[in-house]
Amino acid sequence: MTEREPSVINTLLVANRGEIACRVFRTCAELGIGTVAVHSDPDADALHTRTADVSVRLPGAAPADTYLRGELIVKAALAAGADAVHPGYGFLSESAGFARAVTDAGLTWIGPPPAAVEAMASKTRAKELMAKAGVPLLAPVDPAAATEADLPLLLKAAAGGGGRGMRVVRELAHLEEELAAASAEARSAFGDGEVFAEPYVERGRHIEVQVLADAHGTVWALGTRDCSLQRRHQKVIEEAPAPALTDAQRHTLHDAATAAARAVGYVGAGTVEFLVDEGGRAYFLEMNTRLQVEHPVTEAVFGIDLVALQIRVAEGRALPPTPPDAHGHAVEARLYAEDPAHDWQPQTGVLHALDVPTGPGLRLDTGFVSGDTVGVHYDPLLAKVVAHAPTRAEAVRALAHALARTRAHGPVTNRDLLVRSLRHPDFRAARHDTGFYGRHLDALTAPPPGEALAAVAAALADAAARGGRFGGAWRNVPSQPQTKTYNGHEVRYRRERDGGYRVEGVERVVSVTPHEVVLETGGVRRRHRVRTYAHTGRGGSAPVRTVYVDTPAGCHALTPAPRFPDPAARTAPGSLLAPMPGTVVRVAEGLAEGVRVTAGQPLLWLEAMKMEHRVTAPASGTLTALHAVPGRQVEVGALLAVVTDTSAQEDQEA
Repeated sequence: MTEREPSVINTLLVANRGEIACRVFRTCAELGIGTVAVHSDPDADALHTRTADVSVRLPGAAPADTYLRGELIVKAALAAGADAVHPGYGFLSESAGFARAVTDAGLTWIGPPPAAVEAMASKTRAKELMAKAGVPLLAPVDPAAATEADLPLLLKAAAGGGGRGMRVVRELAHLEEELAAASAEARSAFGDGEVFAEPYVERGRHIEVQVLADAHGTVWALGTRDCSLQRRHQKVIEEAPAPALTDAQRHTLHDAATAAARAVGYVGAGTVEFLVDEGGRAYFLEMNTRLQVEHPVTEAVFGIDLVALQIRVAEGRALPPTPPDAHGHAVEARLYAEDPAHDWQPQTGVLHALDVPTGPGLRLDTGFVSGDTVGVHYDPLLAKVVAHAPTRAEAVRALAHALARTRAHGPVTNRDLLVRSLRHPDFRAARHDTGFYGRHLDALTAPPPGEALAAVAAALADAAARGGRFGGAWRNVPSQPQTKTYNGHEVRYRRERDGGYRVEGVERVVSVTPHEVVLETGGVRRRHRVRTYAHTGRGGSAPVRTVYVDTPAGCHALTPAPRFPDPAARTAPGSLLAPMPGTVVRVAEGLAEGVRVTAGQPLLWLEAMKMEHRVTAPASGTLTALHAVPGRQVEVGALLAVVTDTSAQEDQEA
């Protein structure tokens, strides 16, 4: 292998946004490297833009116009005086064409050689290479020739990753529709609509090996990670090392990952992903030629900085012959702005508060701070919270404890789901697999207990804010009970002459301030932290208030009932409203006013946060209005269509 003199990187541009851009900038600051951010128009004031030394605008909002425009990013790097480009993950991170454009411009590419990126960029071509290298594979299936015996099938985008362009098909009748949807989503996310099919392994575990290679022939296999807890084929909770593997299985995975890296002359950080079935057999899935979202758990266990090592390798320096020893266990949870109870719908809006506990063994990687806005154009990842401890049980416990005390006010998040997942008996015992959420989602997304008490806390905190603290009353006490209603819970309370409160159904009100209420029931005192925020209602309607009540059991988002309901909030029966802000990407073929539809029938597709979301008919009937047009952007709550139940009229006419 040709030796070259080590170079020195002085200024680095990150061709990405959000959490990963901030994370790379943090290492650059520690190494004394200047930083350059690129940003779309919605990201003009984003945290990564504010963190960098300088920033360059990419005009537009959609990824296709901004973060996927390689020529604009190279131009930005040259204009800002950068001498290197780090791609982060997603967007152009696995584009061989972009890697070549960077190096052709005389810039240092913080990633593997373009030829290695190209070799692994297409998952179909990568599998051919791995077969020659002796890496075990799942046999591909030709969708055009698929039969019932081939089911279930997993459709996957040939380019890119992150769960986009992936579908599980369990019925042949749905294969053609799902192929079209997967292809459209892949084309939108990666600019390449190629999709392939392979057997879907039920109850498989997603295990991966972090590799790091230099230009001098050294390849490190940095242990294993388990990434089996997934929704929509995107990871939610990851850990290192992967539990419940034998030493023989670990050696097999390490050897296969090293062989995969050597087969393509790999240099830099990458991840080789495997599917391990119930029998313990491992099959190659893909190689991600970039840094993974879950890389912090490997960093924690090995005590290394993978970004710093990426930069070191890109400068031409050699790695030590062997990696450092691993210590302890690390678990990472991805905090998303999404609603797991409603088909994982992404959420947008002002992030009023993001407060994650800190302490020994805890790490927070985020692209947001309190007051930022979560927009519609990009991935809904808010933050990654990582816990490292001597044992798996201690790391899981510490992470669950930190998340349970995290305040995330604004868009709905998956915080409570994460806490319950970490505390679930199957996860604690390492009996989980990729079907975990399919089996347990209903229980994991049930409303947290104690909403009625949270409503009491909200009412009393509001009363304290309006009339002074508990014990500090200065005005005459009203003789009649006060009534307030939150989320359907009616709270009746009376202010006592000593300044305290008496509440129907509550044993004792211990203390009240505008931001904290302590209630005692059954001899147990419970502390409720209360915060209230005003925000604009749907469709720009009058401002509404949301009260967030945090307890150790979960967070309650409460809306006070208005004294006079807003007539504009009423919608006609059968109205189909946009569940999120987004862009209408397509409408079902033949859909028009007057057409009969059935309940659950897909009518149109919205694109939001880089994912396609199917919108179905709310009931069977006749489509009497259609306002959705492909290409039109809609706000949450926008009227898309109206389905009128005409069955009674048709029966009468018959």
